[in-house]
Amino acid sequence: MSLLEKYAKEPKIAYFTMEIGLKDDIPTYSGGLGILAGDTIKSAADLNLPVVAVTIMHRKGYFTQDFDESGYQIANPVNWDPSTYMTLAPEKVSVRIEGRTVYIQTWIYFIQSLRGGVVPVLYLDTDMPENSAEDRELTHTLYGGDSLYRIKQEVILGIGGVRMLREFGFTIKKYHMNEGHASFLTLELLHKYKKDIESVWDESLVWDFDSVKELCVFTTHTPVEAGHDRFDYELYRKVIGDYFPEKVIRWLAGEKDLNMTMLALNLSNYVNGVAKKHGEVSQNMFPGYRINAITNGVHSYTWTVENFKRLYDKYIPGWANEPETFVRVGLIPKEEIWNAHMEAKRALIDYVNSTTGIGMDYNTLTLGFARRFATYKRANLLFSDVERLIKIARGKVQLIFAGKAHPRDEAGKKLIQSIFNYSRELRDKIKIVFVKNYRMDIALMLVSGVDVWLNNPLRPLEASGTSGMKCTHNGVPNFSVLDGWWIEGHIEGVTGWSIGPAATEITPDEGMNVIDAEDLYNKLENVIIPTYYNNRQQWLNIMADTIAKNAYYFNTHRMMRRYVTEAYIK
Repeated sequence: MSLLEKYAKEPKIAYFTMEIGLKDDIPTYSGGLGILAGDTIKSAADLNLPVVAVTIMHRKGYFTQDFDESGYQIANPVNWDPSTYMTLAPEKVSVRIEGRTVYIQTWIYFIQSLRGGVVPVLYLDTDMPENSAEDRELTHTLYGGDSLYRIKQEVILGIGGVRMLREFGFTIKKYHMNEGHASFLTLELLHKYKKDIESVWDESLVWDFDSVKELCVFTTHTPVEAGHDRFDYELYRKVIGDYFPEKVIRWLAGEKDLNMTMLALNLSNYVNGVAKKHGEVSQNMFPGYRINAITNGVHSYTWTVENFKRLYDKYIPGWANEPETFVRVGLIPKEEIWNAHMEAKRALIDYVNSTTGIGMDYNTLTLGFARRFATYKRANLLFSDVERLIKIARGKVQLIFAGKAHPRDEAGKKLIQSIFNYSRELRDKIKIVFVKNYRMDIALMLVSGVDVWLNNPLRPLEASGTSGMKCTHNGVPNFSVLDGWWIEGHIEGVTGWSIGPAATEITPDEGMNVIDAEDLYNKLENVIIPTYYNNRQQWLNIMADTIAKNAYYFNTHRMMRRYVTEAYIK
């Protein structure tokens, strides 16, 4: 009997994602996209939804982060053994890559909810004796190599993933593509739904596009151009050959180059962005397509620190499976919220001090910034006017940074290096630390232990953002640019604070940094610092409101219920 036989009987939603973050010991994720995928699957299990996830093994993980003396990021490979956590299934499939047969095996990991729901996760792996040394490495590195390596991985994920589901005997009701990396699955489906026509004047008439569109859901995650994979057709011919006629795929994915987002858009009946604003931005990027919006969330149980879990269990029993009950946070005495926060803050400060020796203290207002270090996220905006920052923050604020830059992103690595430089230059004036090797356990310490979460991307490039949502589950307010999810979650002085102009206002790009930095400094000096030190009751009200008005909604349980009713049941 197949390992998955009992799970394959019921029709499933197939959730395809290039990366998935379930826990640190399975390092097959790089950041927000992977963590979102993991949270999505966990909520699917909690809600007992019929879902199966498909991803790639990534035996070398993303990378562990270290720094040289100058603060320049060093990326080290991750060594981990999938057999410690997963079961290798006997089923195998193959795809054709550069004219060679490449075999794929699958490792299976089961997400099991305490409520009894189970979601199998299939990790596709080409590291097997049947393949050449080159092909065995195709599923080793997440976002590694060049475009050739990337397109090969996307063939394995999309085409190989559909074939593996068939091999296991799954009946799939919908194929949900989490970003465009899996878009080749649409071509494999077109092969299955090819019309029984021997010859036609137009080759495109052979393919049953409508049947495939009925099966496909596509979520786009970024308005940043680099987030939309494109491959030239010479590379397509080299890798895929005659698997699918180039004339037709040019019609589906673009004449100039093969745009994986366009391929998914043209073959999906339901398409969505990941926040209301991102839906609008995506609609402008891709006119002529209907782009819906389902705002992201986070898995409440995963991203709530233990002491807050105990507090919620005491006053709001059942919160983990019904996060909407966070609206009842008024039942919790405010001092108990503060005590739970201080317990989390002490754990964070103790960790930071033990690993860096910087000497941070428990009673100083602590700001946290932890994101992927892409330049548009503007990690150094706070240092736009160093003398003013010193005047505002000296003795009153301490800063904790964390995050990784892509190994090939030199600008992002220089951004990290600049944070190191500021921490050294200002060491006698402001305590600033960069916590290395940002991962899930460190993230939970940060989102629960800082006093304020800082987020200042260049608008409108923040598709959603989820780190700030994690903070809300632990009573930590956001101080953020009005972009992504924060447009929906922000109530000024109630759930946190905005940076810069309202989301509907248009600000010239060249002046954005100046305008946003000015507002950041003004609110930090005149609102946030005075409130924290001089008006404890108001601060406690904000902490409670960020739970009641943000955490109750920005969770993956609510998100998945919307996917079911708006995207899957159609």
